[in-house]
Amino acid sequence: MVTTTRPDPYAPTGAWRAIETWAAFHPPEFTTRFELSAPLTLDNFARAWVAAPFARYFLNTFVLVTMILACQLVLCTLAAYAFARYDFRGRDIAFALVLAQLMIMPDVLIVENYRTMARLNLVDTIPAIALPYVASAFGIFLLRQTFKTVPKELDDAARVEGAGPLQVLTKVYVPLARPIYVAYGLVSVSYHWNNFLWPLIVTNSVEARPLTVGLQVFSSGDQGIDWSIICAATLMTSAPLLLGFLLFQRQFVQSFMRAGIR
Repeated sequence: MVTTTRPDPYAPTGAWRAIETWAAFHPPEFTTRFELSAPLTLDNFARAWVAAPFARYFLNTFVLVTMILACQLVLCTLAAYAFARYDFRGRDIAFALVLAQLMIMPDVLIVENYRTMARLNLVDTIPAIALPYVASAFGIFLLRQTFKTVPKELDDAARVEGAGPLQVLTKVYVPLARPIYVAYGLVSVSYHWNNFLWPLIVTNSVEARPLTVGLQVFSSGDQGIDWSIICAATLMTSAPLLLGFLLFQRQFVQSFMRAGIR
């Protein structure tokens, strides 16, 4: 027999994932009992898909994570390059402030962020979810440490050939840091794909809700007690992340083996 309530939060999550997977691929009558002869079915996924606007939730989430990642890659690359290769007044103080942001939990700034979005008239929009995260202190720190490992001779050789600062950045530093970009991209996409509290507060409509909020609304509504459909919806929303990690796991591991944080 298996329970229909989620196990204690201190219990291994693998047990809950196994129960969730079992319930998603079997008819509702087998949700609460384990039988090897139970038939497999994909009907739960089809019912979940039509029970809520998951197509819209997927689109919102894809636009959201793409927007955030694109902004982060541009801003973090430029900031990291400046901190790694330029000597300007106040550089160490500015970098210390960036590091200080790593110690501030995003949840602490929710009230002020909401006030800012309200002043900009952006509440209940995808940009409202993205704006607080378009720059990343972790990304700046990670790329700065990576850029500092690039031999200065490569920088000088490119400048002798007539390359400008942006050309040196895009032709020398960015290609050498490609594994780091892949690893950081996976971390960023995973975090914002699963982010829940801030999107829950700043969105009110289907047009702006990401998957996490949409799944919560779905599970607490008409399908609140149909565990087979809820488990199928949960697996459906997490499948893209699992697929992405499986496709890029080699680059993800190599990025930390080859560079790491130095």
